[in-house]
Amino acid sequence: MTGWSCLVTGAGGFLGKRIVQWLVQEKELQEVRALDKAFRPETREEFSKLQTKTKVTLLDGDILDAQCLKRACQGISVVIHTAAVIDVSGAIPRQTIMDINLKGRAAFGCHASGTQHLLEACVQASVPIFIYTSSMEVAGPNSYKEIIQNAHEDEHHESTWSTPYSYSKKLAEKAVLKANGCMLRNGGTLHTCALRPTYIYGEGSPFLYSVVNMALKNNGILKSTGKFSIANPVYVGNVAWAHILASRALRDPNKAPNIQGQFYYVSDDTPHQSYDNLNYNVSKEWGLCLDSGPSIPLSLMYWLAFLLEMVSFLLSPVYKYQPPFNRFFLTISNSVFTVTYKKAQRDLGYEPPFSWEEAKQKTGQWISSLVQQHKGTLKTKTQ
Repeated sequence: MTGWSCLVTGAGGFLGKRIVQWLVQEKELQEVRALDKAFRPETREEFSKLQTKTKVTLLDGDILDAQCLKRACQGISVVIHTAAVIDVSGAIPRQTIMDINLKGRAAFGCHASGTQHLLEACVQASVPIFIYTSSMEVAGPNSYKEIIQNAHEDEHHESTWSTPYSYSKKLAEKAVLKANGCMLRNGGTLHTCALRPTYIYGEGSPFLYSVVNMALKNNGILKSTGKFSIANPVYVGNVAWAHILASRALRDPNKAPNIQGQFYYVSDDTPHQSYDNLNYNVSKEWGLCLDSGPSIPLSLMYWLAFLLEMVSFLLSPVYKYQPPFNRFFLTISNSVFTVTYKKAQRDLGYEPPFSWEEAKQKTGQWISSLVQQHKGTLKTKTQ
């Protein structure tokens, strides 16, 4: 494991930032190239303050720009691909999600007539290792009535949804794993693997940010969206660590053969709980509480979602109507779907570095800052 370099796409994002922060502590790492469409000023400042001898290069670029990717991959040893559009509400056009989440990863095969974007850039630049951030949603859940507990990689679970997020992630993961073993321009071989984290929470989570802000505008009452679920959420720092271990393992000639072309569920020791309870557990210290009002039965909500989707479809030629919720969102938010990380433990040596208590504390401190910001805003308005 002599001197090496790593490209992280989506490096300015919720997960990508944590991966960069872990990476710069790696031995023999000469350069981290952090690629994103746009870096926030505070992210640039965070990266500039990293205490490291490793060179950190920030690249502003589009994942759909083949020339940009070609330049970014030159001289790189490992690509960690986190860049994606996450949308479960239907707010973002389908084609945008498919383009970024799938084309950005390429419909790629060893004998394909034309390879695209990032995998093609890796082949042309002879990058030997490609780690893809997938999602548990490539495996389901397909129905809120289905109960899946402690799912593992040897069981076949595959999403049947045609919604763009889960569908694009599923096809992209298949393409990345299929690319394992392809020949590189220099005659070497491309080795790939995919990590499937469960729902990721932690400080900076865009979903949690939205939930907390909505609650602060609603007298501290958290809106119920996942009351009926049993999930095993995973802390962002632990997911980032799994990517570091995957990069180590694929560079280790003794470990790599077992990992190449494989996917891994990534979770941690966060207690299995509903999404509503997770939101409450990380925010209750700051005065937020669950909605105690009556809730509409899930089966009725599901049929209402179906009707709203039909209205949206019928209006689509003349008007873009976005339903407040859809069947896909209701299903993933209210299902019993948990996984085990034993395979990652066995092959990657994965042990979550952050406990549930630590993760809860770190997330809570961040939520505290959101509460203080909100109070400051209210004070300014009343002056």
